[in-house]
Amino acid sequence: MFPKIRIKPVLAPIDRVLEVLAGVIMVLTFTNVLSVSHVGKADVRAMLIASLGCNLAWGIIDGIMYLMNSLAARGHELDTIRAMRAANDPHEAQRMLAAELPEGFAAVLFPGELEPLIQRLRALPEPSAGPRLTGDDWVGALGIFGLVFFSTLPVVLPFLLVSRSALALRVSNLVAISLLFLTGYIFGRQTGHNPLFLGTAMVLIGCLLTGVAISLGG
Repeated sequence: MFPKIRIKPVLAPIDRVLEVLAGVIMVLTFTNVLSVSHVGKADVRAMLIASLGCNLAWGIIDGIMYLMNSLAARGHELDTIRAMRAANDPHEAQRMLAAELPEGFAAVLFPGELEPLIQRLRALPEPSAGPRLTGDDWVGALGIFGLVFFSTLPVVLPFLLVSRSALALRVSNLVAISLLFLTGYIFGRQTGHNPLFLGTAMVLIGCLLTGVAISLGG
């Protein structure tokens, strides 16, 4: 028997890029507030604890939201399958299936080409009573937590490795800018846009969002 086709990875590349971007921007709101005054070791320590704690909390929250979204999506999928199996009108069942397909795919399919899929869905065993989380969902939530939390570390490590706070801040900002450019570059590759342009744009957007967050007390 041939293995089932896996539709998508647990976390899509775009999801990974956006999670890293969020983590970098959040930690930047802490490290750049530090630069507005003369700081001592106690201030640096407080900043490190605050930035790590913030990304730890956000990683947990984002992971939980991912699980909730997975559960909601699976519930919608079950409802759609039940509705298609129960539909007496073939055209209604085809319309429901076409609505679930990506727009580009649905546009090139004829109604008759959807009917074999509907028949296969009807031949499947009765779906479960309610949506359930799978192992992939938990792996995805853990992956999101890791991406948000560990994206903090490259930006705060200079404050642990460099004794001079001013130099540590410059190195930290350089690392953060590099990460912002890298996320934009990968985003461009994944979306079919100019990677260099989007990498540069992501640096500007990240700095702008950081400034907004700082000005609003973030």
